[in-house]
Amino acid sequence: QVQLVESGGGLVQAGGSLRLSCAASGSIFSINSMGWYRQAPGKERELVAEIARGGSTNYADSVKGRFTISTDNAKRTVYLQMNSLKPEDTAVYYCRLVVFLTLRNYWGQGTQVTVSS
Repeated sequence: QVQLVESGGGLVQAGGSLRLSCAASGSIFSINSMGWYRQAPGKERELVAEIARGGSTNYADSVKGRFTISTDNAKRTVYLQMNSLKPEDTAVYYCRLVVFLTLRNYWGQGTQVTVSS
């Protein structure tokens, strides 16, 4: 069974920074991609950033230039460095892992990020 454990969320003032981490464990043949999604109250879950096995990245327009996604493949960990945070970044952030070839996906339990104005 695959488990994703997220950490790094919290309360920060606008303009501040946070770094989220998501560590994958369990039986994983190979990773196709890992990414971060977020869901604000009353809104649908949306993609924030993702990174593919080849290293290519994709960001939501709203976070380009402020957020950076990276991985430590040896640790099977994905990070999200969030700078210049805005109140509209407030949401529960979820980590997602997609398995190579099968494309089965797994989700973390979510971590709350709250940005005060």
